Amino acid sequence: MIGEGKKLSVIAPAYNEEENIIPLVEAFAKIREKLPSQFELIIVDDGSTDSTKEVAEKMASEYDFVKVVSYHKNRGKTYAVKAGLEATDGDYIVIFDADLQFLPEDIPPMLEKLDNGADLVAGYKVGKYQKPVVSKIYNWLGRVLFKVPVRDMNALKAMRREVLENTPFRPDWHRYIVIWAHQNGYKIVEQPVTLRPRQRGVSKYRGLGRVLIGLFDMVAVWFQTKFARRPMLFFGTAGLVTFGLAVLIGIVAIVLRFGFNKGYRPLLTLVAMLANIGVILFIGGFIGEMVEGLRERLRKLEERMNYSKKYEPKK
Repeated sequence: MIGEGKKLSVIAPAYNEEENIIPLVEAFAKIREKLPSQFELIIVDDGSTDSTKEVAEKMASEYDFVKVVSYHKNRGKTYAVKAGLEATDGDYIVIFDADLQFLPEDIPPMLEKLDNGADLVAGYKVGKYQKPVVSKIYNWLGRVLFKVPVRDMNALKAMRREVLENTPFRPDWHRYIVIWAHQNGYKIVEQPVTLRPRQRGVSKYRGLGRVLIGLFDMVAVWFQTKFARRPMLFFGTAGLVTFGLAVLIGIVAIVLRFGFNKGYRPLLTLVAMLANIGVILFIGGFIGEMVEGLRERLRKLEERMNYSKKYEPKK
C-alpha cells in the first residue's frame, strides 16, 4: 500500500474560497481509499472575509479526515503553510491549493515516489497556464541561479516533513521550497500534474506587483544561499575590489602630479572615499562572520532540541 506506516497531511491554504471548499473535500473523499490509512486534509483559512471558515468547519463535522486551522488576519500563503505544518505531525506533506486547479488524483503517484526514496516530488504543469511567460522566466532563473533540476518550481508538491521544516518561512517564500530543498541536498524528482482552469472564485495572484515581488525575493534567496553563511566572501570581495580601485586611482593621481605636474584634488577625495569604504566592508565581513558563528551555534542547539523532542521516550 502507498505510504504504508506513514501519515499523509495535505495542507490546503484557502483565502476567500468558500465556493471551492465543498468540491475540494468531496474530491479527496473520492480518492480516500487510494491514500494512506493515516490521512488528513488540513484546510487553513488564511483570514478570509467570506464564509470559508464556516463552510470548512461544516465539512469537518461531516468528514473525519478534515481538519480546520484559522486565524483572523490574512497573512499570505507561506504563513498558511507554516500554520498547517505546525498543526500536524504528518510524515508526508502535500501542499494543495484550495482552488482545485490541480487534481487530487495526481497525489498517489507522488507518494509512491516518496516511498521509493525521493525527498521531494515537484510536479510540472500539463495544461493551459494563464501566465506562461512569467512562469518560464521564473523557472529559467531558478535553473540558472540555483541549478535546480526541475522545470517547474510552483506546481503541486509532495515532500517529507523534514524538507518543509528546513525551509525558511519568510513572506511569499513558499515559492522557493524546491530551491531550499535542493540547497539542503534533498533528492528531488519530477512528475507531470494536470493543471485545470479555475472554475470558481478569483485568483489571488495577479498584477505586475506580484511579479516584481517574486523577482526581488528570488534575488534575496540567491544572496541567502550564496553568502549568508559566508559573509566575508561577499563583503571581503567587495572591500578588496573597492580598496584596489582606491590604490589604482591613487597611482594615477601620483603619476599626474609628479609626472605631468597636474594636480587633481577630486581624485584624492575619491581615493580616500574608496579606501574608507573598502575598510568598512572588511569590518562588515568580520562582524558578519561573528554573527554567522552565533547563528551556527543556535542551529546546532535547535537541531539537538528537535532530535531530543522527536526521539524522547513516550510516557
